[in-house]
Amino acid sequence: YETNIRRDCDVYANSLRPNCRLNVSSELCRTRKATSRTVCSETRKRWIKPAGFDTGIKTFNSLTKQKEPLLLAREGIATWYSCGPTVYDDSHLGHACSYVRFDILQRILTRLFGINVTHVMVITDIDDKIIKRGLEENISPFVIARMYEEEFKKDMLALKVLPPFAYMRVTENIPGIVAFIERIIRNGHAYTTGQGDVYFDTQSIGSRYGKLVNLSGGGAKKDLRDFVLWKASKPLEPYWESPWGRGRPGWHIECSTIASSVFGSQLDIHSGGIDLAFPHHENEIAQCEAYHKCDQWGNYFLHSGHLHLKGSTEKMSKSLRNYITIKDFLKSYTANEFRLFCLLTKYRSAIDYSAASMNEAQSTLASLSAFMHSTQAYIQGHLQCQPVQEAFLWERLAATRTNVRAGLADDFDTPKAMDAIMSLVHHSNCQLQPVSKADGISRSPAVFGAVLSYISNFMDVLGESHAADSSGVLHNVVEQLVRFRSEVRNFTLSVEDRSPQDLQASASPQRQKPRPDRAPLLQACDALRKDLMPLGVQIRDRGTTSTWEITQQPRDNRDKDS
Repeated sequence: YETNIRRDCDVYANSLRPNCRLNVSSELCRTRKATSRTVCSETRKRWIKPAGFDTGIKTFNSLTKQKEPLLLAREGIATWYSCGPTVYDDSHLGHACSYVRFDILQRILTRLFGINVTHVMVITDIDDKIIKRGLEENISPFVIARMYEEEFKKDMLALKVLPPFAYMRVTENIPGIVAFIERIIRNGHAYTTGQGDVYFDTQSIGSRYGKLVNLSGGGAKKDLRDFVLWKASKPLEPYWESPWGRGRPGWHIECSTIASSVFGSQLDIHSGGIDLAFPHHENEIAQCEAYHKCDQWGNYFLHSGHLHLKGSTEKMSKSLRNYITIKDFLKSYTANEFRLFCLLTKYRSAIDYSAASMNEAQSTLASLSAFMHSTQAYIQGHLQCQPVQEAFLWERLAATRTNVRAGLADDFDTPKAMDAIMSLVHHSNCQLQPVSKADGISRSPAVFGAVLSYISNFMDVLGESHAADSSGVLHNVVEQLVRFRSEVRNFTLSVEDRSPQDLQASASPQRQKPRPDRAPLLQACDALRKDLMPLGVQIRDRGTTSTWEITQQPRDNRDKDS
């Protein structure tokens, strides 16, 4: 192995001379005492498998372009950094898709695999776009940033995205950013210009930087790949004092500084949209490894796919003016529907947003809701069914648990997990065959209770709340209303000239023809059920009893549904 490494180093050395610029020393290859093997510091792009604790999960690592075992530095704890928004406007569905997808991954890690995710997100509250927006509206850029930061947090709350344990603002970390840049300069990886700008010197780390060809630079930069760490201030722009003059941080340096200030020289997981992989994340890596003098700062980079409008190959973005804000979206759909929309595709995949794709999410949610309602009715004795193949359902439940966990351990494959869940729903529904008479029929509520509990808990893990309603008062009001309606309906359907024993032995009450003078009461019962549906209350009549549930429907479909 060592022989191969030395040979590779010699090949790269010959190909790079005479313009090879070494990282720290003049030797291309150096011996690492910790591993007792020779490595090439100039050409190193190899991923170093972290030493640590195996989670039993494999995840696609953008650093290697393949699935790798997820190993954590500390048992049961994952350090996680993500790039937050640049707060100059409302967030749109493209943003929401990435944040929701990674929220789902973090919930899976925490709730199913017992890993405590320590998540930090940066808020970019000083940027060219923020300054431009402030000038356009004649408002301080700091006010603009605070306004849209709060709107972003409200949007995330509405989508049921769990907040990180800390939001970090760029403007509150300027001294740390200045110190970070100073150390990069001292380590020989950055340079200043006569205009007061500071650039990262990509040639100082040779071919370890990105995949671009080495282009000759122009202007103040030595190399076209060099990127700004500190920007000299321009007229009417906010600024901070620094050793290089008045200015403000570049975009990439803020993430490197803040992530390092919390997690130090080693990070387990870094996440973001695929559009951030280059140059943003590439530059973060370069900065952090130059600052910490380490070979590998972040162990796993996870990237989510773009959100596209159906029929478009372009991602949803403000610059392309093809976006839908989260606020506008939530006027038509619910958070549960959007989260399920995200669950039905792999987090790394591009995803098409359309009415058809949202209808699929709605249909899946409706099937889940109807199953949960029917199962509860069966367990409570309100729904009488044929004898159940109990052993078969226990086997299906055990297989589903195994398949769901295996799917999620394989790069968080939520479509596979949802397929397993919906298959369990299908097989369970096939066992719920209603009958009009239940005399002598054995019941199996325990197995359905186990199935219902598992599915409910699993959906709760993913952030899909399917509880009837969080308000106890509303619950009680609806309960009393449905009970009163049932009494009126049973009175309407009763036939006075027959004994209760005859009625019980006859066909189901809903098939009997009510007395003409009571027909208006039955019409009123039907009208009440119909009117409550667009308000999210669904009543199901089951013989002489009625059950109900609170559903979630798109607001723009209310008139159509009613």
